[in-house]
Amino acid sequence: MAAQPLPTTLASAFWPARDDAAGLARSVLLVLAGTALLTLSAKLKVPFYPVPMTMQTLVVLWLGAAYGSRLAAVTAIAYLLEGALGLPVFADTPERGIGLAYMMGPTGGYLLGFVAGAYLVGVLCERGLGRSLVGMGVAMTLGHLAIFAFGFGWLAMAIGAAKAWTLGVVPFFAATALKTALGAAMVPAVWSVVDKRRA
Repeated sequence: MAAQPLPTTLASAFWPARDDAAGLARSVLLVLAGTALLTLSAKLKVPFYPVPMTMQTLVVLWLGAAYGSRLAAVTAIAYLLEGALGLPVFADTPERGIGLAYMMGPTGGYLLGFVAGAYLVGVLCERGLGRSLVGMGVAMTLGHLAIFAFGFGWLAMAIGAAKAWTLGVVPFFAATALKTALGAAMVPAVWSVVDKRRA
């Protein structure tokens, strides 16, 4: 009997993909679960210095590691579509408005960056970086850089590069470093459990 191929994502390790109706249902359920997690992470604010911290970018990049590039990107796009349709899935909604009006605001670039960050981390983890502390640290760092690149670029067009850097990047250094460290530690830990189960 031929050996089963090693899973490249955590989702495939716990719930193998299939090319049939059951596989489609699996993908839909994972996308819905992912958008629910993104919504929850947007609403949960943790006291932190110098600004309160949400866990949303951590969840975005975790989804990349768990789902792989394509499914994670689709999940991020589905989340944005939910928001565009007026569902209060983003941070500070409906207090600061909902739908496209919110998405065109100062955080719009970061929201677009979720797709790029999730996809990038997914690609890197599909190549094995998620299995080690250093590799996952690199993946998380690059994923966060992708998100901030979109966010900074969007803000810079609206308020100028200097203000965008001061208001949209610098206050989040410490929180981003913490979330990068959490992702770098936790994803390889889950992989070690998976590998022990397969041994």
